[in-house]
Amino acid sequence: MIFCAGLGTRLKPLTDTMPKALVPLAGKPLLQWQVEKLRDAGITDIIVNVHHFPDMIIDTIRANNGWGCNILISDERDQLLDTGGGLKKAKSQIINHKSQMASEPILACNVDILSNIDLRALVSAYEHEGVSLLVVSDRQTQRYLCFDDGLTLRGWTNIATGEVKPSSLSEAAHSIIPSFRRLAFSGLQILSPEALELLAQMPQDKFSLIDFYLHLCEENQKSKINSPGIRAGEL
Repeated sequence: MIFCAGLGTRLKPLTDTMPKALVPLAGKPLLQWQVEKLRDAGITDIIVNVHHFPDMIIDTIRANNGWGCNILISDERDQLLDTGGGLKKAKSQIINHKSQMASEPILACNVDILSNIDLRALVSAYEHEGVSLLVVSDRQTQRYLCFDDGLTLRGWTNIATGEVKPSSLSEAAHSIIPSFRRLAFSGLQILSPEALELLAQMPQDKFSLIDFYLHLCEENQKSKINSPGIRAGEL
């Protein structure tokens, strides 16, 4: 899935007249770069969510025959659902379209995050690990995901404000957080079928994937288990 529904406020004034998915880069819209990268990795069944200038995105996809891919549209023009809510809505559409995909993982990425990562290698890593993978990098930022020695996700922190999530982790933040490895999220992930089932059970319609991952961390803290695990796939 490619997340294209955002308002693209950081790309203003370009996004005053077009969706961020169609902002050009080196002669191609951002969406085309993402679709072609997925296609070159053997991923040709793609779903794109739309909200901001939705018809422009839909018309561009149709005019280019999906750049050789089968692209479904998840329409969020009535309500912007954020990444978690967007994937939750799209999941039911994917299953209805292609029932065998109900038991398959989903690779999800932001349309405005481009990288030279080898997607085939990422998929192979997922197949080897069998758990959801978040692609992260060791770079400076204010907001970090926190991983233990086994690179399993344990929480999140904002070093500028001192905020720590989930709440079960914040109680012992001063003693625990320094022991974790802090890595920056890239906007690219593979979610296992088990994680997707739990995503579908989230009661709210609008939420981010990071909020969902931290919800899993909270539940794992309470039950002292790590299933389904969320691990780092480091760039």
